[in-house]
Amino acid sequence: MRRGFGRGRRGPGLLATVARTAVVAGTATAVAGRVDAAQQAAAQRQQEGAAAQEQLRQMHLQDRIDSQVEARLAGAAQAAPPQAAPAPARPSVDELHAQLTKLGELRTAGLLTDAEFAEQKARLLA
Repeated sequence: MRRGFGRGRRGPGLLATVARTAVVAGTATAVAGRVDAAQQAAAQRQQEGAAAQEQLRQMHLQDRIDSQVEARLAGAAQAAPPQAAPAPARPSVDELHAQLTKLGELRTAGLLTDAEFAEQKARLLA
């Protein structure tokens, strides 16, 4: 007498094996896609952070240079005999526009607060 009458052969059939393989392959593809997307997002955040740090470093460097120039000019003004002060040279409209545009970009990038932006803008327009 046969055991398991009507079961046919033992183990999963061809269709069940193909279906199981498709499910495993689909799951692996989905997981790999999510991992790749997460890695790309992390790399982009790192690049943006590095760019923001570079801009901040450039601003600090420019501030140090400006303060050194001001200090030397102040030292030279104290050493020189008092004379009639010449009128300060106004920057050209193109230079002023370029500086204001740069300030706007820094504020948009989040490197300047609105208060710092307003202060620098007032200094430029004064």
